[in-house]
Amino acid sequence: MSNPAPLTLGEIARWVGGELSGAPDTGVTGAAPFEQAGLDDITFAEGQKFLKRLGDTDAGAVLVPKDCPDTEGALIRVDQPKVAFAKVLDLLYPVPAPPPGVHPTAHIGDDVALGEEVYIGPMAAVGNHVTLGDRVQLHAGAVVGEGVHIGNDTVIHPNVSVLERCRIGKRVFIQAGTVIGSDGFGFAHDGHRYHKLRHLGIVQIDDDAEIGAGNTIDRATFDRTWIQQGVKTDNLVHIAHNCTVGENSIIVAGAMLAGTVTVGKNVIIAGQAAVSQHLTIGDNAIVGPRAGLSRSVPPGEIHSGNPQAPHRIWLKYHRLIPRLPEIKKQVVDMERRLKQLERRTDGDNHDDDI
Repeated sequence: MSNPAPLTLGEIARWVGGELSGAPDTGVTGAAPFEQAGLDDITFAEGQKFLKRLGDTDAGAVLVPKDCPDTEGALIRVDQPKVAFAKVLDLLYPVPAPPPGVHPTAHIGDDVALGEEVYIGPMAAVGNHVTLGDRVQLHAGAVVGEGVHIGNDTVIHPNVSVLERCRIGKRVFIQAGTVIGSDGFGFAHDGHRYHKLRHLGIVQIDDDAEIGAGNTIDRATFDRTWIQQGVKTDNLVHIAHNCTVGENSIIVAGAMLAGTVTVGKNVIIAGQAAVSQHLTIGDNAIVGPRAGLSRSVPPGEIHSGNPQAPHRIWLKYHRLIPRLPEIKKQVVDMERRLKQLERRTDGDNHDDDI
């Protein structure tokens, strides 16, 4: 990472729309975590854990919530400090774009439409009838299949495959090694062997999505597998055929969606969760880590565990698990005492008969 150019606190405050408490001409040259920041760095603080320790940081400036009281040192008050910090990182450490052009080892098919300032790297392959928008980047070893459309400012990292007829929107980032548009897992069994069901649909990824490294997103059987605007997936996520993932949802590493799952807007699916086919996860719902979903999740609910349960119930299950040996011992003891009592009662009844 190259050293960033110095920025003044006044410039940063204008960039993030914040209110500066400090000298506007003071400069910073970097960004760092709260505990590690030095005098030339900017950091952020939100939540009482950090806000009550503002005097402990050596940072040259701190992004804080708007209601943060005055303290020693420069503060920039904003609505959302972490979001503002992300914007500052973009300002301090801009990602260098490769120079436009087509590398001599790249393959370009017939009837390819290239926008302005397109970069196509070494050993990349572009099929026939492809459209690449302005400032698209195809890095080394990327494969773009026939009839693919990719929108402006999209970045395809090394060894990504975007297979035939898929559609990628604007400002999409697809990290290394991901496969978009692989065949869905569909077979028909005749009693003896499996026959492959052709998947004739596409994958559509809308604007401002980011797809992590090593993802596999399968094409639909006939229509589309649809990743909507602003979706973010972590590494090693699998999304099967005919799924729809709603706007601004997040899918964390190792999660798996079976075929024809519908995910609503602003959903969080945590790491290694598995979702069975044909289920619906409602808007603003959360699926906990390693959850195994066998039924749909209503909007706004949190479900965890395997077997699946609403999170508050799952917590009760989870607290019981360490006590199971003790509970088993108590049950066995109760059964023994009950049998003794039954034998004693039977003996008393027999004496009455005499």
